[in-house]
This record gives sequence, structure tokens and C-alpha cells, in this order.
Amino acid sequence: MRETGITERQARMKTFIEAYFSDHGYAPTYREIMKNVGIPSLSVVRYNLERLQKEGLIERDPRVARGIRPQKPGLRPIRIWGYIQAGEPTPVPGINEPVFGADEALAISQDLLPRDENLFALIVRGDSMIDAMVHDGDYVILKPQQEARNGEMVAIWLKNREETTLKYFFFENGKVRLQPANPTMQPIIIDDPDENLEVRGKVVMVIRPLEKRLPLAQ
Repeated sequence: MRETGITERQARMKTFIEAYFSDHGYAPTYREIMKNVGIPSLSVVRYNLERLQKEGLIERDPRVARGIRPQKPGLRPIRIWGYIQAGEPTPVPGINEPVFGADEALAISQDLLPRDENLFALIVRGDSMIDAMVHDGDYVILKPQQEARNGEMVAIWLKNREETTLKYFFFENGKVRLQPANPTMQPIIIDDPDENLEVRGKVVMVIRPLEKRLPLAQ
């Protein structure tokens, strides 16, 4: 499976480098990469190695012969920012005001996460999203964004109420419907979304609360 953010050629280069390193204990030369991957010139090899390095998929020292090393996936710390209501919206500290200290984080494999740099975590309170497998006490990992597409699960700030909520987003006929994933609960209809609604983030992952925490680098 090709990683998001790289081309098919770059994916073939990465695969060849990993296999060569596994077999020999050191990296291939640029010419070996050029020959085995079918690249027309050394300058094209250098360009694509720079792209792989920028994506964090290899380590590279151009000053050293065979100075390429596959990047092993590790754990990425995602800071726990606070709480989010998945029920009737309830006043809680705003998402921009961290509840937990900078040393509180979830440790999650980098392979499972999108490459966005500013991901953050919130702890769910309530059961309005249980049919989406989001339960009270779960962690949701969010990508910061200010807009949402229909059907996305997002963290919403209701400005006129000074409340937060976690719901599915639907824009319909100039209004916004915040839809729970619980048949016992009714949707929230926002008549004037431009005035009274802010999207704060899109959910990209749900984590059970048994994940370990680790300190964030200062």
C-alpha cells in the first residue's frame, strides 16, 4: 500500500531501500537506486530522496557514501487538550484553553495517524455518539480545521451558548444540523451558523482509554 503524500516512484524507491538495507545492513548507492527503480538520472534520484526525507520516511546524510537509512515507525505523542461533550452541549473550558498539562499525551503509532502536525486529543463526555463507536471516556484525535463537510464528525463550539459538542455535521438549506449517533437523542439545529457556530476540528481517530500516556518533548 502506497503511503499518502508520495508518488508511485517514491514508494518504489522506499521499498527498494528498505529491502536492500534489510539484506545488506547498509543502504544502496544512488546508481543502484537509479538502476533498480528505473530512474533516468542521478538528479532525479536526489530529488525523490529529498521528498522521502521531507515526508519522514528515510534518514539521509548526503555527505556520506550510502548515507541513507529507512525511518522506522515510532510512537507519536498527541497532547490531551481537554474534554468534549457527546451529549447535550454543556459549558466546558474552551478547546483553546488546555485543561491538561503539557506533559499529558497519548502515545500512538505514527503509522496510524495522518501526517498533520497539529493533531490534538479530547476526552469524550456523554453517549450521543455511541452508534459511531464513540463512548463516554474515549479519546478522540482531531485535526484542527474551521470548515466541515456533510457527514464529518467534528468538534463544534456553539458561541451563543458558550458550549462545546461532538456531532456529525450537516449543512442543509442555510442551517446546520448537528446529528447525534444515538437513536434516543434529537439533532441540534443551528438556524444562524455564521453567527453562532464554529468548527474547531475533525475527528480522525477514536482511542479506547487504555492507551498509555507519555511526556511531550519540551
